[in-house]
Amino acid sequence: MRHLLPPLLGPGTRLLTLQNGLGNEAWLASHFPHHPVYGALCFVCLNRTAPGEVEHFGHGTVSLGAHEDADPADGQQLRDAFLAAGVETHYVDNLALERWKKLVWNVPFNGLAIAANNATVDIVLQSPQLRQEAEALMLEVIQGAAAQGLHIDRSYADFQMQRSESMGAYKASSLIDHLAGKPVEVESIWGEPLRQAQSKGCALPRLALLYALLSRICMK
Repeated sequence: MRHLLPPLLGPGTRLLTLQNGLGNEAWLASHFPHHPVYGALCFVCLNRTAPGEVEHFGHGTVSLGAHEDADPADGQQLRDAFLAAGVETHYVDNLALERWKKLVWNVPFNGLAIAANNATVDIVLQSPQLRQEAEALMLEVIQGAAAQGLHIDRSYADFQMQRSESMGAYKASSLIDHLAGKPVEVESIWGEPLRQAQSKGCALPRLALLYALLSRICMK
């Protein structure tokens, strides 16, 4: 990406990343310090089933915010551009908090999908053991966020479990990448949150084990 982006950048270019996990905005800001960086999170359940074909399982919103010193007014203009295109988009004041909130779902469901041998969302929810593990992982993510000074209420985990009921046999994006032989975002979704939590003295044993399993499975 360091070689692909420079020819596209002009004096007023803003950078927007719509990737999962932590660290994406910081990477862009470190490599392109003269351009404001924004991040967005896609809360949508969809799978690309063939070239030009997308199956939508449910939900469909985008949360967008500014990274560090980027101008919030420009971020709100980006939000307005999404709204004009018909995409439900919300501007958030705390992008870091929003990223940890998305990890509350991504860490367990994307991770268990691979570690539990192709477990779709309905399989995780219907298995007492996997459901219990998903809930425990959600609470660990909330603990990790708290270690960064970011408050996520315990009820948010319950909300995410409830909204997952409508997804049916949804294949998490990491599982699709894994099955297709593509790189899985192991470091940004599981590794970086774990490292950030541990740097604050917060041990997350379930996340640590899941990260170790996924590293072995996906990074062969």
